[in-house]
Amino acid sequence: MPDPRSDRFVRSHLKTRHLVLLVELGRHGSIMHAAQAANLTQPAASKLLGELEHALGVQLFERLPRGVAPTWYGQVLIRRAGAALAEMDAAHQEVMELLSGLRGRVDVGTVLTPSTRLVPEAVNLLKARHARVHVSISVDTSKILVQRLRAGELDLVVGRILDTGAAAELHFEPVTDEPHSLIARAGHPLAGRTGLTLDELARQGWILPPNGSILRDRLTALFLARGLEPPAETVETLALPVIAHLLTGSDMVVALPLELVQPYLQTGLLTVLPFDLGIRMDMYGIITRRHHQLSPGAESMLATMREVAALRYPKANSSI
Repeated sequence: MPDPRSDRFVRSHLKTRHLVLLVELGRHGSIMHAAQAANLTQPAASKLLGELEHALGVQLFERLPRGVAPTWYGQVLIRRAGAALAEMDAAHQEVMELLSGLRGRVDVGTVLTPSTRLVPEAVNLLKARHARVHVSISVDTSKILVQRLRAGELDLVVGRILDTGAAAELHFEPVTDEPHSLIARAGHPLAGRTGLTLDELARQGWILPPNGSILRDRLTALFLARGLEPPAETVETLALPVIAHLLTGSDMVVALPLELVQPYLQTGLLTVLPFDLGIRMDMYGIITRRHHQLSPGAESMLATMREVAALRYPKANSSI
């Protein structure tokens, strides 16, 4: 049963400008800059923040010598405020779509591997059916993408749910997993070698994903489990064109799914080194927010994503 105190707070105290101010405070960490972004005076912004804290009976932001920082309570409200404003933007978009035929905007987030085939194929299918739907695609780590999804900045994500605390808010439809191979340039000194060891690989230059990613953690654990220091010569990037150029112009190596570099392997620019990393990433899938009504454009994007995933990975998607 809904808490009547919460109902009174939303109906009697909460205004749109409160939500806008919360989001801008989260972005800027400064009452002055947040007020400017929200088209408010600084005293008006301070008053609105005081109203919220008084109504809730908690401190939302710590006042620092140079700015403000959200407390745990403030972080909750910032995220929820962003999602609420995104919902109203989506409502406006949906009305406009219904007035003028299916159009509007859908924002998709994806991790690296599905960004090369699954997502582009789904977008092509969507555009063939609904040419006026504008699609925006963001490629990043699952952690960042899911944060943006929960904040209402993305409509759907192709990735992984890493935060078990957020799982109750999200719906996950599995697509496939990602076995990783060791990739290097054609003609690499280690290509074709037998008996290649992890100790030799630790002395190579590596292209790695950013700290905090699952693959980075598992590669680090692989070396440490063998009593080895992780590679010292590294470059961090998720950009496939950058990875391909670094590989072809050096003796660096990278752990990637074969699907991601198949065109480079087929043309003979890159090769697979004869070493089994034994690394399989957790299954990625299509992630949406529970109890959230997608706009017609986003709903069509979700449908085409499911359709393409079921055709490309029939075994993994037999339950979708």
